Amino acid sequence: MLTGRRRPGATLLGFKTDANHAAAAMLTCDICGEETLLAEDMKTHLLLSHAESEVRCPLCSLSGVSHDELRFHISSAHPEGQWSPAPAAGPAESSEPRFASPSYSTPTGHSAVTALVRPKQSAAPERGCSSVRRSKGDGGDGQHIKAKQKRLSLTSEEEQFSCPMCALVCSSCDVLQEHVELHLQEQCLPEEETRLRCPVCSVVCSDSVSLQEHVELHLDHGTAGNYSAAGVCSSDLELARQLQQQEEEQRPGEEQEEREFKKLQRQFGLDGTGGYRRQMERTMERAVARGLMAPADFHCKRAEMMESLASGVDDGRTRTRGVVRALYEYYQTDSRDRDHVWLSADTDHFCSSAGDKGWGCGYRNLQMLLSSLHGIDAYSPVLTDKAVPSLPRLQSMTEAAWEEGLDPQGASHFNQRLLGTRAWIGATEIYSLLTSLRISASIIDFHQPTGPGDTHPQLFDWVKQYFCQSSSSSSSSISRRLPPRLIQTRLPPLYLQHQGHSRSIVGLEQKKNGSHCLLVLDPGSSASDARKLLSRDTVSAAVRHVRRFPSSLKHKQYQVVAVRGVLSAEEKQMSILNSRTLCAERIP
Repeated sequence: MLTGRRRPGATLLGFKTDANHAAAAMLTCDICGEETLLAEDMKTHLLLSHAESEVRCPLCSLSGVSHDELRFHISSAHPEGQWSPAPAAGPAESSEPRFASPSYSTPTGHSAVTALVRPKQSAAPERGCSSVRRSKGDGGDGQHIKAKQKRLSLTSEEEQFSCPMCALVCSSCDVLQEHVELHLQEQCLPEEETRLRCPVCSVVCSDSVSLQEHVELHLDHGTAGNYSAAGVCSSDLELARQLQQQEEEQRPGEEQEEREFKKLQRQFGLDGTGGYRRQMERTMERAVARGLMAPADFHCKRAEMMESLASGVDDGRTRTRGVVRALYEYYQTDSRDRDHVWLSADTDHFCSSAGDKGWGCGYRNLQMLLSSLHGIDAYSPVLTDKAVPSLPRLQSMTEAAWEEGLDPQGASHFNQRLLGTRAWIGATEIYSLLTSLRISASIIDFHQPTGPGDTHPQLFDWVKQYFCQSSSSSSSSISRRLPPRLIQTRLPPLYLQHQGHSRSIVGLEQKKNGSHCLLVLDPGSSASDARKLLSRDTVSAAVRHVRRFPSSLKHKQYQVVAVRGVLSAEEKQMSILNSRTLCAERIP
């Protein structure tokens, strides 16, 4: 029953009027003391300020809202709550159905979220009583509704506790605890049950230790026999034994394969142990340790090496100049049993050093070829480096050729990197570098023996045709002055590659019986052996080490790189495109 009072007077609908001032009597609220003039205003005040205050949320501390607002609050903040009608307890309670708080419990009988949720402690916002006089039409009802909406928003903003397992936001710590316990009841128990289920017989264990012991019993032969009727455990054990046996059988083969792979990496200089500079330093360090080199000499030679590497020019320590010129002079005076001799253009000999011993033959032959090209007028304009590059510089130039798009397959083989490694190079890398310098080159592949005893007579015939093209296409003054048996051409030497080594062909001898003999400069020969060709006293014996007869070339396959001329810019681009699938001329 709504109650109000008037300064003393008669009771009217629960509130009293003043007898002396009936016309302008003031109605006073017995609950909060607010005064109004009209009975309708007092009814509205009691209904909005006090009658609705009896409606409270059973799941949290929210109060002072209407029934519609309470329904919306429970449906949004407590979706798991179930409501049921409750009997009226007095005149001040509403006859609308009340919401009953659901009761949850965890398997252990205590709260499972006490340690998970530590909400900020804050007092619920006070609902102060209004003492402002309001009259009908002055907007008091609207201000009261706005104040109530502000109180609702404060409840949702200042006391928001988010669920750690879903997106729900609760306004009370107690409600959040009950909500999370519901999560644990619905989710944690099935997950724990699945986690502790035996993978063999589907038995659910109480804890992980029991599950471990239970599975170990399955793995025992005696227990496994009990389940052999189902054919599950016994077949799994047999499969496990077979897999273990296969792994043990494959392990020696895998280890052997790994050893062979590392051996190949070391053989081809791809084991990451350093390149020319590091090998040279290690060689000098060993010499110092053995007492063969003084520490002062070590630092002096190391400084000279660093200076040469910085300039990119070969230091000339392994270079022997005028070798082909010395051969030409020798054959002028010695004509025994020879009908014809063809020689290449002037070429210098480069031998391996301590920094590239065992892997630098390809680079040294390339240095021989470039030394000859520098002396030929047709090629010197396209050679940017006017001196013979050092070995690390040649590695950098090859990498630059790959970056232009030459031989992408070869670049992938070396992982786009040569500098700082001891990687071997072959005919395709020589071709790529020459093409990047706008020098036309071709690769001729003698892929199988063509003569008795695994010899390659067609290789000798092809070399003869290469050197004869100069003398047959022109009648130079040199050809007219010199006897026909000795011709020095203006052709660069040929790069000769076979498995494990490479050399340079600088000439050809033709015997009176028609047989042929190649004149070859080997980077494996020392500088002292090469210098013997420069002395008349030792040249006869030194030439024997230069000759190569068909019986001495018995490798299964040989490749030759021949220089053909100078490329234009358009021809170079065409060669780059064609090198995507690099093809050699196969003979036969």
